Amino acid sequence: MVTCYDASFASIVNKSDVDCILVGDSLGMVIQGHSSTLPVTLDEMIYHTKAVKRGAPNKLLIADMPFLSYQTSLTEGIHSAGRLIKETNADAVKLEGSDKESLALVKRLVEIGIPVMGHLGLTPQSYQTLGGYKVQGKDSNSAEKMLKDSIALQEAGAFGIVLEMIPEKLGQEISQAIQIPSIGIGAGRYTDGQVLVIYDLLGLNTEFTPKFLKKYADLGYTILNSVNTYHKEVVDKLFPEDKNIF
Repeated sequence: MVTCYDASFASIVNKSDVDCILVGDSLGMVIQGHSSTLPVTLDEMIYHTKAVKRGAPNKLLIADMPFLSYQTSLTEGIHSAGRLIKETNADAVKLEGSDKESLALVKRLVEIGIPVMGHLGLTPQSYQTLGGYKVQGKDSNSAEKMLKDSIALQEAGAFGIVLEMIPEKLGQEISQAIQIPSIGIGAGRYTDGQVLVIYDLLGLNTEFTPKFLKKYADLGYTILNSVNTYHKEVVDKLFPEDKNIF
């Protein structure tokens, strides 16, 4: 799985061997420049998901439910998920957490025909109560709770679970305990799949270097050098060339 936010990148991923695309509320940080995902609105998620769907019509498309689009009530959560699916033609939604209200929402959404992916471990919408962007499930109590929560999400009807920033051993235990796919990001080698943001794996943000990330290219440097070359050629009257004019 890769996370992307626009039609241009989605059209490239559409030609790839990648199985599915997540339109993450991480767009608040990657695209909008916020310090967290919290400012992202439902309308913004709909806008970006529609763009990705146009670029990648042949991939399984999952859309994040942003902060406060489902936490206030079951009714609000159903309405928000319904808008995401109806207005974007996404295939599924993803929501964070495993509290009683979230589990009830997962169950109800599945009952009315909306596939749901869960998200455990570091849940960015709750980063303030988790003490920041830190590895979760490091002690036995929290690890045991996460294992039980993953089973509860499966029982509620989730078709898969993202596991973010947890010890590899716990990622393995959860993956072995559930029958639905586990998708890891900083959760070790034993999850059923992996997810990275396409901007990150391409190295577009040269300053972003978390431990879980492997950069498969250094496009940030390539882009910077290209822009500087363009600037120099304009200043030196080398661009446009004969072949660029009408």
